[in-house]
Amino acid sequence: MAVSCLSLHSFQSRRSSFSTVTRSSLTDQSLAAKRHLLRLISDQNRGLKTQSNPQKLSQITKAIDSLAAIGRDTITTDESLSSTWRLLWTTEKEQLFIIKNASLFGTSAGDVLQVIDVERKTLNNVITFPPDGVFFVRSDIQVASAQRVNFQFTSAVLRGKGWEFPLPPFGQGWFESLYIDDEIRVVKDIRQDYLIVERAPYSWSE
Repeated sequence: MAVSCLSLHSFQSRRSSFSTVTRSSLTDQSLAAKRHLLRLISDQNRGLKTQSNPQKLSQITKAIDSLAAIGRDTITTDESLSSTWRLLWTTEKEQLFIIKNASLFGTSAGDVLQVIDVERKTLNNVITFPPDGVFFVRSDIQVASAQRVNFQFTSAVLRGKGWEFPLPPFGQGWFESLYIDDEIRVVKDIRQDYLIVERAPYSWSE
């Protein structure tokens, strides 16, 4: 009986050590993959330069796939999703068009944000135009699975200093947070566009 208990204890110890090593290996792997992805997008001007560079786009999407594989079995639709997220890079043509052409309106695009509140089931997509301008689209969201969130636009607002122009709601869809941690989130949406965002150092509100 003593031998059996010792054997069981040894097995549990080995299993615990193996689990620790596995978690450590995954952490090292995800950190390396994340750093590689961030290096690739660091000089891409939020995605504007990538539009004319298919080779760079291929490298970035491969790096996203690698990070997504690491995060495949994680839950990314819990409260960790609630935050003010700031754009680092995207393939979304509408956002990139506004960022590129903001100068035509005598301004420039500031931070581009996603403001998500899982508990309240809300999402605001925001483009700021410092010092006073902002365009934002309100959405209702519904968690659909461990990584997918459905959304439906409810209204849009273009706002400047002392004035506001409301726009009608338009569209619905879904996005999947393929990877999330304390610093960044990597997203793929219904149109197969990608989005890489970081947790902003501030909270945005209307």
